[in-house]
This record gives sequence, C-alpha cells and structure tokens, in this order.
Amino acid sequence: MSNTNTTDERDLGQAGDQLSTAPREESAASLPSMGVIGWARWFWRQLTSMRVALILLFMLSLGAIPGSLIPQNSVDELKVQTFKEAHTTVTPVYEKLQFFDVYSSVWFSAIYILLFVSLIGCIVPRTAQFVGQLRGRPPGAPKKLTRLPAYTTWRTDAGPEQVREAALSILRKRRFRSDMAGDAVAAEKGYLRETGNLLFHIALIVMLVAFAGGQLFKSEGGKLIVEGDGFANTITQYDDFKSGSLFDNDDLAPFSFDLQDFVGTYERSGPQRGTPRTYEARVTYAEGADGETKKKVIEVNKPLAVDGTKVYLNAHGYAPVISVKDGRGKEVYRTSVPLLPIDNNVTSTGAIKVMDGYKDRNGKKTQLGFQAFFVPTFAGDGQGTMFSQYPGLDYPVLALNGYYGSLGVDSGLPQNVYQLDTSKMKEFKDSNGDKLKKRLRPGETMKLPDGAGSVTFEGVDEWASFQISRQPASGWALTGAVAAIIGLAGSLFIQRRRVWVRAVRGPDGVTVVEMAGLGRSESAKLPEELADLAVALNTVAPTAPDPEPDPAPGTEPGQPAEEPAEGAEK
Repeated sequence: MSNTNTTDERDLGQAGDQLSTAPREESAASLPSMGVIGWARWFWRQLTSMRVALILLFMLSLGAIPGSLIPQNSVDELKVQTFKEAHTTVTPVYEKLQFFDVYSSVWFSAIYILLFVSLIGCIVPRTAQFVGQLRGRPPGAPKKLTRLPAYTTWRTDAGPEQVREAALSILRKRRFRSDMAGDAVAAEKGYLRETGNLLFHIALIVMLVAFAGGQLFKSEGGKLIVEGDGFANTITQYDDFKSGSLFDNDDLAPFSFDLQDFVGTYERSGPQRGTPRTYEARVTYAEGADGETKKKVIEVNKPLAVDGTKVYLNAHGYAPVISVKDGRGKEVYRTSVPLLPIDNNVTSTGAIKVMDGYKDRNGKKTQLGFQAFFVPTFAGDGQGTMFSQYPGLDYPVLALNGYYGSLGVDSGLPQNVYQLDTSKMKEFKDSNGDKLKKRLRPGETMKLPDGAGSVTFEGVDEWASFQISRQPASGWALTGAVAAIIGLAGSLFIQRRRVWVRAVRGPDGVTVVEMAGLGRSESAKLPEELADLAVALNTVAPTAPDPEPDPAPGTEPGQPAEEPAEGAEK
C-alpha cells in the first residue's frame, strides 16, 4: 500500500510540474552557454539597433555641451589658463574629465566611433532590404479589401480585363509601381520616403567622417601685419599656429601676401556713431614662389582663398611709429609698434621695447621700455580721461611711461609683446623726482632726463590681424549637412502607401470594381488620393445602372401587383 501511495504522489508531482508556470530551478551546468560568438552577435545586434544609435547621438549632443561652455585648449589656451586661475576648485575635476579638451578626449572619441559603427550597422542591412523591395513586385491584394481603412466599390458594364488594364495605366501615370496580380492590380508609391531615410543616415556618416578628417588634417594660425609688411605661408611666419594630429608641414599651401592698406570708415553721428561702414584690407598676393601678383580686398566674411586655404580678416588696430635716440643723438630704434585695442573706439595699450643698440650719455649699454597708451580721437586736456571718443584718427594722442634696465628677454622665457616686465627696471624721473609721463601728438618728442636721449612720436600706421585656416573636409561636411536636411524632409513628408484595384464579374454578369488603399503611417490624404483615383477610373469604367427589382409572384412583368382586399392582412 505504501509503495502505491508513493507512486501516485510522484505522478501527481510530475503533473503539477507540467501545469505550473513558476520558473524551474536549474543548475548552472544545465543552462545553455552563449559563448564568445554568441555574446559578440548579441553585442552587435544591440549596437546596430536604432535605439542605441539614437542614444549615442543624444550622448554625443550632451558631450558637446561642456565643449561649448568651457574654454578649450584647441581654441584659446590663454582663456583656459584664465579660467583655471579663476576656478581653482573645479579645475582638477575638469582636468580629470578632460573638459578642457572635450573633442579629443577618450570618452568623446569613444562615443563618436561607436555612433559611426552603429550607423553603418543600421544602414547596410536596411539598404539591402530596400534594394530587394525595389527589385520585387508590390504585394498582392488581400482577400477582403473591405477591411482596409480606405475603400470604395461600384458596378460597371466594362469587362474585368478592361478595368484592370485601365487601372494599371492610370496608376502608372500617377507614378505608382504597378503590377497585375490575378484578378487585381497591386500598386505602391512613396519609396522615396525610405530613400530619404537612408540618405539622412548616410549623410550623418559623411558628416562624421568630414568632421573627423577636418580635425585630424586641419591647420589654423594667426598673423598680425602692419601696413607695408607681408606674410609667407610657412610655420615660422605665424604668431600662433595649431594643427591636427595627422597634419604635415608640407600640406601648407605655398602662397604669400602683403598688406598694402587698411581702410576703415565709421558712422559719424547718431546712435550708430562709431559703427564700421567700411572695414577692408587691401592686399596683393601670389601663389607659389614665382606666381603672378594679384590684388584682392579682404573683408569680414569675404576671405582670400588660395589652394584650399582661406585668409580671414579678424581685427584691426593702430601701430604708432616710434623713433628713439640715445644720449649721443644717434637713432637706435625706429619701427611701428602694434598696440592692442581694449574698447570699441580702439583705445589701445601695449609696450615699446628697445632691446639693442641703446647707450646712455656715458656710453653704457642698457635696455629701454615704455608703457604705451594710445587713443585715435582724444577729447582734449581737461575734457575727460584718456579714452578714445571715436575709432577714426581724428585727434591721435600717445601717452608714454619710460623705464630703463633689463627687459628680461635674455632669460629664455617667453614674454607677452603687449606687456612690460619692470621687475628689473627703473622708472625715469623728471627734474622734480616724479615719474616721467607725457602725452605726445604726432611729431612731438619726449626728452629723457639727464641727457639720456629722446623718444619721438613720428606718426600712425594701421595693422590688421588675419586668421589663416585650412579645413580639408569642410566641403564634404557642408554637402553632408545639405543632404541630411533633404533626406530628413523626404522621410518626414513623403508617405508610403499601397493601392489595390480588383475587378471581377458578378453573378449577374456585371463587373464589380473594388478599390482600397493602405498607408504605412496614418495620413488624411490617403482617402482623398483613393477617391481621385476612383474618379479617374470611373471615367473609363462608368457606374452601371441599378438592376430593376424582381416582379412579385403572380404578376406579369411590367404590371403592378394587385392591391390587397379590404380588411385583408397587409
């Protein structure tokens, strides 16, 4: 008896296990292992899914935010240094996260490469599928067209073959891909929607490649040129120069140009006073070592383009012409000194450094330095502070403070050309023991004390600052951007839809025409389009008149039935 009970309990347990929906506990050894190939396939499917591509694109957009808000070393190292000095708390965190070099950081590059691979993985199978659809025929008509969202039907005396041929002709004229399938005509339109979708994704890849190529092979530098001076496109000629990691010096386009004149005119009156009206640099340039000299006017947003390199006009300022004589009356220094503008009216500041050739009246060599402050239009003595009232050269005045000693240029450390290091210098004093300061007009001279020489303000030249840049893939990036917009517009506004026309002969010998339409997405235009197609087909296969009703039993055809007798049941 006990053995029988045990057997029954075991059978009931097995039956319960079969009926139960609870997960079974299995050993790790019994679970199937995906293996390396399985995990690789799983990872590839996840990476090439549209969801992951959108996530990566969103992450790339988020990653670009710190690159826009935080100064970048690739753009302006001076701003980065100023930011670090002003934000000492967050600077170590930003440096570890590579926020000062966002676009070349490890994490941004990883997102960039994964997005690139994901887009390719999305496009390749979809392209193959789309090509297969283009080579195939539109799908046949469903058995019951009445279930489709857009439907119409009518009866016609035209034959089924005639109706189908007419429908095929009308649909092809409306640029439907049409095909005869049994007793119906199948047609499809809107393939450009998928074409636009693929074009958008391919354009994104082109843009990614163009941006990457532009960053790797780009070169960019700045050069300040005084009127009468020139520039040759070699590394040593740049004031500052930056390039991509794959850039080679041989990639620099061989050309040169000279700044002949800078022309700037400004609004004289009204609320727009001081606004530039003319702002152009007139240059002569030559391509190659022995190229023909040509003239060109460079304006803002109208650069000089030479062999893929563009020269942009960035800024403008004034360069006072200074001459210095030593204690024996010998001219030891004469040059135009570019000064840095500090406001919209071109109030400018800078430094004049006389490093060689100067001797005092005792024949002792020393160096001179002058802190310079220049205004192109001075309001006049007693009329306010030493700030310019207008950006044009109406009343130029130069203010100088003089120093002598060591400029520190022999230490080997780089110096800012617009700043004067006076740590190892002494300031000139006048006869009263006060600091030697003087305002000079063009042609005026400041005498140095104790017969140490003189400084003369000879006149004013103008300078222009240029940015010379080479972006080898900018054309591809622009092409990709335009193609992406066109593709996105096509994928959003073109509707993919299918139309079927079935024509069969009814039991009474009259042809029954059915038309139905189906859109890939909800569209209010599909019923309207189907109605338009039905009207066009109805002109070829017009609606047949309704059949007469069958006569009542016991009456001759064409005679009315007898009225029921009075009192009879109706």
